[in-house]
Amino acid sequence: MTIRVLIADDQMMVREGFSVLLNAMPDIEVVGEAVNGREAVERVRRLAPDVVLMDIRMPVLNGIEATREIVAADTAAKVLVLTTFDLDEYVYQALRAGASGFLLKDASARRLADGVRVVAAGEALLAPSVTKRLIAEFSRLPEVRRPLPAAQGAYGDLTDRETEVLVLIAQGLSNAEIAERLVVAESTTKTHVSRILVKLGLRDRTQAAVFAYEARLVTPG
Repeated sequence: MTIRVLIADDQMMVREGFSVLLNAMPDIEVVGEAVNGREAVERVRRLAPDVVLMDIRMPVLNGIEATREIVAADTAAKVLVLTTFDLDEYVYQALRAGASGFLLKDASARRLADGVRVVAAGEALLAPSVTKRLIAEFSRLPEVRRPLPAAQGAYGDLTDRETEVLVLIAQGLSNAEIAERLVVAESTTKTHVSRILVKLGLRDRTQAAVFAYEARLVTPG
């Protein structure tokens, strides 16, 4: 199945460059472009893309607010945030708003295409080289942290094994790596992940990782 992509960036060269790279892939089609966040929200509604490549800093409506509106509309579109700087506080806010991951704008064509495929498949994409530094840096910011859940509150309904899986998700492990660590089948891990998301009311693994840090289940650094 062809993955439909919308590119939202206020720089024409970025949009055109990414369009050329992605359209060269046999399983990816760029179905539209947007020059600001408001246009991105409108075109998601009209074009129904599978993945939105979303720049954070855009006029009219920034990428964070656009991501929040797209997620709130409960569309099938997954948002993949693009950023120039690997330690960007706005990236953290975008993840909290519901983005499924982020990539640096200087990512290779292969990395870009693989990122689109990963996010389209419902997985999280957090650039391994910067994810832990990013969360460690910005999970401390009081203005972006939700109240910590009570012991029998938001994550109190998780089983011990589900809590263990949640911690491993936050540490950046894939389903296969979690299965190996816990000595269980990968299908069992997928079931645990699905139940965690449902119980916590989270959209995907990315939000689960952020939640784990904010709930102090995992200590930054």
